[in-house]
Amino acid sequence: MKNKLLFLGPPGAGKGTQANLLCEKYGLAHLSTGDLLRDEVSSGSVLGAKAAEVMNKGELVSDELVLSIVEGRLENINKGWLLDGFPRNVNQANSLKNLLEKINQPLEAVILIKIPDDFLIKRLLARGREDDNKQVITNRLKIYREKTSPLIDLYTNQGILEGIDGNADIDVVFSCIEKALG
Repeated sequence: MKNKLLFLGPPGAGKGTQANLLCEKYGLAHLSTGDLLRDEVSSGSVLGAKAAEVMNKGELVSDELVLSIVEGRLENINKGWLLDGFPRNVNQANSLKNLLEKINQPLEAVILIKIPDDFLIKRLLARGREDDNKQVITNRLKIYREKTSPLIDLYTNQGILEGIDGNADIDVVFSCIEKALG
């Protein structure tokens, strides 16, 4: 099974849930940039404060900050890994590709979890996170469409993208992901 993975999809598509299931079953390291950033915010560091200010507006944290966090984690992993929430744009994807070549851990598969916006908004509002309100969610979806969607074309052209319908039961989605990863 492919074990150097990236999950793509809009906020609330279920990437984190599916990533946790996959990582637990197959012993992969789960690198969720959202969790990494929330940990940084919780730590009360200067970087955490800067990240919180950006995140609370529904905007994206700088490429440099996220890439440095990801690099630090990937360098210490000898088994497979799953990136969730990074890269979010083509520049980050190119930086990630260079990093993965440098550490000799090329990306093997990209899973795109697809789900309709109206369902996403309901799901995100139900989570009850402080940064999840309708205005912020709508802005996050807009940013996702503008910045992240081009990654779909990039990874499709590389022949490593698999689209999965995320609007199904958790077990059904998981089964489809397993099948896609062979």
